[in-house]
Amino acid sequence: MGILYAMVARGEVVLSEFSATPTNANAVAKQILNKINNQQGATITCDSNVSFSHDRYVFHVKRTDGLTVLCMADDAFGRRIPFEFLEDIHQRFVKTYARAILSAPAYAMNDEFSRVLSQQMDYYSTDPNADRLNRLKGEMSQVRTVMINNIEKVLERGGRLEVLVEKTSAMNNNTVRFRRQSRRYQNNLWWSNLRLRVTFIMIFFIVIYIVLAFFCHGPLLMSCWR
Repeated sequence: MGILYAMVARGEVVLSEFSATPTNANAVAKQILNKINNQQGATITCDSNVSFSHDRYVFHVKRTDGLTVLCMADDAFGRRIPFEFLEDIHQRFVKTYARAILSAPAYAMNDEFSRVLSQQMDYYSTDPNADRLNRLKGEMSQVRTVMINNIEKVLERGGRLEVLVEKTSAMNNNTVRFRRQSRRYQNNLWWSNLRLRVTFIMIFFIVIYIVLAFFCHGPLLMSCWR
């Protein structure tokens, strides 16, 4: 059933309230306000979170800086979500009205803020996202899933990197082999050019010698020396 009634008060002055069902929650809430504001001793301090059982319902009370936020919830609804609701209402009320809270008369904010009470009561009673602990668990589960996926991607990327490293190593080996073959080819080409030049030079001198021998009437070139 969730949260059925909510109230915001300064001391015993009710500033705003809302009831989702017709009950005597307003009367019980005022009795609780009177009790916690007039009780002597340290049982209930100025800033505190307390709960009071009433039939099959529980009244949860949050007191902070003189402002009391109260709600009535089904007994099976537990304590965690109602107190999250009270914290939310306290922050919204203080943010909306600020210093006006200190001097406002009874029910001064009821026309406007009762709608906020109604909306937030419905949200915390029906929306699974209202449970902060379960929401955090869900977020942690999502984060864990994302981390696992990222790890898998990293591992997969690592495998791809290994393949890339192997290919790079093979390319480096091929490059070294190509350079060696290139140098060997250049050396062979240089020697071939050298041998070809020497051959041309030798043929040139042989041709010159044959021409001289023809004009000098003999291989010893005797007539050319005279």
